[in-house]
Amino acid sequence: MTMKRILCTLALGATTIAAQAQCLDEAQAGEMAARYAARQPAANFAAPLSDADGACTRKRFNALLAARLGKVVGYKAGLTNPAVQKRFNTDQPVWGVLYEGMVQPSGFSTPAAFGARPLYEADMLVRVKDAAINHARTPFEVMQHIDQIIPFIELPDLIVEKPGELNGAGVAAINVGARLGVAGTPIEVPATRGERYRLLYALETMQVQLTNDQGQLLAPAGKGSDILGHPLNAVVWIAQALQKDGITLKAGDLVSLGSFSPLLPPKAGLGVTATYIGLPGAQPVLVKFQ
Repeated sequence: MTMKRILCTLALGATTIAAQAQCLDEAQAGEMAARYAARQPAANFAAPLSDADGACTRKRFNALLAARLGKVVGYKAGLTNPAVQKRFNTDQPVWGVLYEGMVQPSGFSTPAAFGARPLYEADMLVRVKDAAINHARTPFEVMQHIDQIIPFIELPDLIVEKPGELNGAGVAAINVGARLGVAGTPIEVPATRGERYRLLYALETMQVQLTNDQGQLLAPAGKGSDILGHPLNAVVWIAQALQKDGITLKAGDLVSLGSFSPLLPPKAGLGVTATYIGLPGAQPVLVKFQ
């Protein structure tokens, strides 16, 4: 090989390495956490992250969030809707951690600028009844190990200056944008097998609408099956994903299932209601933006 070709090869290799983003170091993660706390946009990653570097960055970022926010109250599955996956150039879900104070009651009022890059979406929570949920492989098996299904409007914060440039691993790295959410009245999981099957069917076929104070649709209605074919498949997925990181779901944990709607920007003065049509016992959930 000639010296010219060697130099060209080395230059190409250096360019390739420079184009690959890496796990944020402690100082970089600290800067991102400081920006999160100040509700100011953080710098985008140097290039699209790999799954491994996204997970590594999430771990460092979450250690800093935990020091400030405290107790873990649950977990969130993100990018469970194919339309949202497409937006972030991925074909798989990601997960993040929910901390104390992130879940507020229906009717909660918050500034429209509640984060650096604030958004809202129709979502749903479930509450874990026992640790056997970690072995569930079907929606019906999940149903045996949850005790509540909770209407939920999530208020994520994509943090970075240009959220449209994030890939799936980048979304994981920012803890899937966990910031706030508004929970409605819980639906208790019924005791009998027949009632549980009827509830499973309702979850799959329900329509989820977001409307403003005038009752106007803010986005096309979503349906239950938009999330991995059935909303409770998100619990199957996240339980397995967490176990790969040495984490198991436990009684009392909340699990956010993902989006039934597009991610939408809040506006001051807007009231948003999520309605779950076809889901027995589901009451609307409301958030107000100041």
